[in-house]
Amino acid sequence: MLLDWGYVAVFAIVGAILAALPLLVIWLIAPRSAYPQKLETYESGVPTIGQAWSQFNVRYYLFSLVFVVFDVEIIYLYPWAVVARSGGALAFVEILIFLVILTLGLVYAWRKGALEWV
Repeated sequence: MLLDWGYVAVFAIVGAILAALPLLVIWLIAPRSAYPQKLETYESGVPTIGQAWSQFNVRYYLFSLVFVVFDVEIIYLYPWAVVARSGGALAFVEILIFLVILTLGLVYAWRKGALEWV
């Protein structure tokens, strides 16, 4: 039992080292220069006007969430396409159900106006 927890401790320590090591290396080799232009907020080369904190319309946030959801859902089509022939008719019906649910979500978002910019 203690040996099992030893494996967990070793994996946790190695994982922490592998996560911290690249950050340490980057911190050590990164160039350091402090000049006023580097500390300014970057807006496509245009000098900033006003504060950096500004409110955005919630529609932009909703649009990005819808994009992320559909983008992640489309990723699930690739593994299915690889094994489509070996899956038979059941796999085809399952992917059709998946695509119908995905289409219903798109129609719902469209009707609610989540895809409108203005």
